[in-house]
Amino acid sequence: MIATLRSIAPEVDGELLVADMPLRDQVDLDSMDWLNFLIGLHNSLAVEIPEADYAKLRTLDDLLDYMSSRLP
Repeated sequence: MIATLRSIAPEVDGELLVADMPLRDQVDLDSMDWLNFLIGLHNSLAVEIPEADYAKLRTLDDLLDYMSSRLP
């Protein structure tokens, strides 16, 4: 997940991210960067992320819970 994030925002230090804070705010991603990040997660993990679920994915914790519940 961090590798995908770094492909969008190379300056991100995964060690400094706070799991329960909004990720977009922490790494200053605009809406297009966020969409590219979610598409990157879909491509790298082969997990469908319907557009209706985008609003649920705010923090690293949200993303980890969401992805782990959908991985085979």
